[in-house]
Amino acid sequence: MSRYARLEIALIILVGGGVTAIAAYYLKLWALLPAALALAFLAFYRDPPRRVPRRDNVLVAPADGRITEITRHYSVADERGPLLRVVIFLSVLDAHINRSPCAGRVTDVTYRPGEFLNALKAESTDRNENNLVTIEPQPPIPGPVLVRQIAGVLARRIVCAAEPGDHLATGERFGMIKFGSRTELCVGEDPRWQLAVHVGDHVKAGVTVLATLREE
Repeated sequence: MSRYARLEIALIILVGGGVTAIAAYYLKLWALLPAALALAFLAFYRDPPRRVPRRDNVLVAPADGRITEITRHYSVADERGPLLRVVIFLSVLDAHINRSPCAGRVTDVTYRPGEFLNALKAESTDRNENNLVTIEPQPPIPGPVLVRQIAGVLARRIVCAAEPGDHLATGERFGMIKFGSRTELCVGEDPRWQLAVHVGDHVKAGVTVLATLREE
């Protein structure tokens, strides 16, 4: 279970266990209902172990979920230059732990309050509550690498344990988004990037390679 949700896990066990015990005493088999609900909530906060690729020229998925958008030469208002952008939608059935897509040093963490639109909508990037983690990656990955945690309709809390100055390994946990949400990965566009995934693919944080930087 995730260390980022200890309070929630404790409450689920306490309340779910209590309700299940009472239902079992008075309602017998109906106790299966609260027990199943408690287990479902606990499953949401799962933190499965992952075998991270040992390659320094790849970007791995920062979240579990389904890829809804891949954009090359993506531009943003702050003039960072053209970017390669990969958008991942996390349903309530996905594990919600965020992991670093590469090894590097965190240079900035910027939280921005906002709305709670459906995370499948494109405008959720600009309008929803979100947290942007900027990573200066280790060579040969060109930097910076940006990971944006975006809240959705159900997600009402973004957790980020990373702070400026922290060094993250590829696939290292740095936070989570609680319930359905969206995670975006952006990196400087480079003709050497070879995509390894397509829109509609389901990916796993810290495991699935999104893109490989070809050797010149």
